[in-house]
Amino acid sequence: MDRRNLLGPAALSAAALATPALAQSATPEVRWRAASSFPRVFDVLYGTMERIAARVAQLTDNKFRITTFPAGEIVGGLQVLDAVQAGTIEAGHTAAYYYIGKDIAFAPFTAMSFGLNTRQMTAWTRFGGGNQLAADLFREYNIIGHTAGDTGAQMGGWFRNEIRSLSDLQGLKFRITGLAGQLFTRLGAAPVLTAPADIYPSLERGVIDAAEFVGPHDDERANYVRVARFYYAPGFWEPGARLHFMSNIRAYNALPDLYKHAIELACAEADSDMVARYDHLNPQALRRLIAAGAQLRFWPREILQAAWRANEEMVGDLGSRNARFKTIMDSYRAYRGEMFQWHRVSENSFDNFAFTAAAQQ
Repeated sequence: MDRRNLLGPAALSAAALATPALAQSATPEVRWRAASSFPRVFDVLYGTMERIAARVAQLTDNKFRITTFPAGEIVGGLQVLDAVQAGTIEAGHTAAYYYIGKDIAFAPFTAMSFGLNTRQMTAWTRFGGGNQLAADLFREYNIIGHTAGDTGAQMGGWFRNEIRSLSDLQGLKFRITGLAGQLFTRLGAAPVLTAPADIYPSLERGVIDAAEFVGPHDDERANYVRVARFYYAPGFWEPGARLHFMSNIRAYNALPDLYKHAIELACAEADSDMVARYDHLNPQALRRLIAAGAQLRFWPREILQAAWRANEEMVGDLGSRNARFKTIMDSYRAYRGEMFQWHRVSENSFDNFAFTAAAQQ
């Protein structure tokens, strides 16, 4: 006998109501493609996008799957935003400052010279209005952006020859990204924008004289120490570098709310995960690089002071020509002022004593 007939219509209705809401909603199967600006060899940078995709799948019971592609497999590393904007792909993981050729207002959402560090950037974006300013800009490019990872303070790059004074920067062909390239132009260098995958061969062939990328872990994997020995610190133009997971706005708006929340959560986790990985891996890599022949150097004070002055002038000049950039930087710099004052009292006073004391043991 059919047990359903014994239960009757009323019992079946009650059973249906008891079914979990998620199962009743029949959430759709969704497949996205996402391109990274980074080659697969950079396991933290490229791997962050893989981890975001895996977390999104986990949170959606594998119904929302994002297939990831390293730089060059679908689009070049510096064309990710264009592909997402056009809808060629649904998403990408990239650095906003790669696209200052479209609008210099992209720059502050990745890094600014002598700007906010990683923790300060998180505070500004989440609570100081930064995310809303970014959303207003990204919307004009058909993009929804979520912050998704940070490198922490970066190194100052690899140089074929030692940099002893400002005169050594004159005419230097230096691979560097974002507005930092314009800053080094003011210091007399000749900046070159080179995709990550092309840095090593460009150094090896002498197309460029120096290059900055991220820090010891990534730089070791790229073997820059084989073609340029002098390794400088700090990367004062990147006191932290925030990345974004960019979604095509039409594709994103078509998602169920559950899937949107999954992206948001996965990206928020990536913000802390990436910097923790670098903090763990970089000290070990730096020791190995020095053992392999890297000559660790620090920027001469003359260059740091000249760079600070040039950066202040540059930000003012750019703001006078781009109203959106000025609006963003007014918010950014006001927040920087407050953060710098607070961290002088807290973080910096501790670091100045404890780091020195530990080194003297």
